[in-house]
Amino acid sequence: MAKAFWIAFYRAIRDPDAMAAYARLAGPAIVAAGGRPLVRGVPARTLEAGMDLRTVVIEFDSVASAVAAYESAEYQAARRLLGDTVERDIRIVEAAE
Repeated sequence: MAKAFWIAFYRAIRDPDAMAAYARLAGPAIVAAGGRPLVRGVPARTLEAGMDLRTVVIEFDSVASAVAAYESAEYQAARRLLGDTVERDIRIVEAAE
């Protein structure tokens, strides 16, 4: 079974306090679901029409475990704290073998 990566790109964060409250709950919920945070922050360098967007990469043992983490009650409780204060794109991508 191939590993999977949950990748989030933040286009806008309009309420840093809501983002901080989300992070306090989301991080433990993701780790409890088997996620391993690998990257969290803005790019050191942006190339080829990229944007300086906050980027988060979390490793999971499988696509199924990444999806289960996202759909978990604990993560969804954290997500609700964001409301409409962020614009982001989240993708779950299976690792190449």
